[in-house]
Amino acid sequence: MPPFSVLRSVSDFNRACGLLALALVGASASLPAAPPPPSTAAVSAVAGAALAKAKTAAEETPLSLPGAETFVYRTVEDISVRLHVFKPAGWRPGDRRSALVYFFGGGWTHGTPLQAAGWARWAAARGMVGMAPDYRVKNRAGTSPLEAVSDGRAALRWVEDLAIELGIDRSRIAVAGSSAGGHLALWTAISHTPPGSDPSLAPTVKPAALILLSAVSDTSVATGYTPARFGENATALSPVHQLDPRMPPMLVFHGDADQTVPQAQSLALRDKLLSTANVCEFVNVPGGAHSFTSQPGWREKSESLAEGFLKEQGLLPAQPHS
Repeated sequence: MPPFSVLRSVSDFNRACGLLALALVGASASLPAAPPPPSTAAVSAVAGAALAKAKTAAEETPLSLPGAETFVYRTVEDISVRLHVFKPAGWRPGDRRSALVYFFGGGWTHGTPLQAAGWARWAAARGMVGMAPDYRVKNRAGTSPLEAVSDGRAALRWVEDLAIELGIDRSRIAVAGSSAGGHLALWTAISHTPPGSDPSLAPTVKPAALILLSAVSDTSVATGYTPARFGENATALSPVHQLDPRMPPMLVFHGDADQTVPQAQSLALRDKLLSTANVCEFVNVPGGAHSFTSQPGWREKSESLAEGFLKEQGLLPAQPHS
């Protein structure tokens, strides 16, 4: 057969194409079968793990936050633990404003006050003093949940002791938190000192209210979230098992699709509070994941409901009428 460059008829061309097709089929038959593509779930899992690893490696302790005044509220083994204060317009020393202290989440392992700054600024925009405390976590300080709880309680005690300088009324402090931060928030309202905490740094006044988002409220051996991380202290550090007879009014958000901390934890907390005549407003987030505020509309809705709740508790307006 003449080469393609000198094909002179249609029949020559068709015969050449047929031979070429047979050659290609034979070549493909001799190649090994391509492996099947990885599943979407496998790709997501690998990507998620890589993202989490990169996030952890890049996480640093912020020494300041834009728009905030920063204080060191305790120093432990050469670690300075900071609290970032967002003051509202018109703030003056000696004010008797309400305040919102918001603890970030992260499983007592990662996270920084950057995650709490949004809620602290939200509070300041409404005339409150907003605060975003840091606390020791495993990835940045090599610590366990016991130290995180200890820092949370010490942070609120520091705020109470500095109330006049901060321009707040120590009896009008709301405490909030998400996930593990909600666990810390609950422990600022429980009277007895938990394992690993210093009784001399315990809060002396209960928070005026608590706002919890996807909170860890049960770490017990039988029904709790990651009890192995607490060892023999799992139940002793489980807020739902250690509640005082009288607890602050609570607003509790939890998604019914939370695959990290089951919604059943918040429902059990609500039921126990209501059974002892305490106030607990529970908000179900339909289809809500653990970080439900990133889902469309839920950041705005949670803020609106939180504002209404703070008004019900007399914490808004932030300044009492003279």
